[in-house]
Amino acid sequence: MTTGLTDDSVIRFARGVRLQHDRVRERWIIQAPERAFIPDPIAAEVLKLVDGTRTLGQIVADLANRFAAPVDVIGRDVHVMVSDLMTRQVLVA
Repeated sequence: MTTGLTDDSVIRFARGVRLQHDRVRERWIIQAPERAFIPDPIAAEVLKLVDGTRTLGQIVADLANRFAAPVDVIGRDVHVMVSDLMTRQVLVA
């Protein structure tokens, strides 16, 4: 299944889905209707940049700059993660 993602795709959370920080447990949680996901710390860093205005390319560039990592490596990983979360109806483009 192809998601049609490009670096120009604007990513946002699906309706009713949000990223929330659980202060008691000191972790991020993706809350969705009748389900929840606990992203790993790396996924949480990506998801904190999803605001409905940034493109996938901008998110990748920000992460590559912040973590001094190659854009192509970060881009590949972010595209895979975003595609998976789109399949799970957590994110939409």
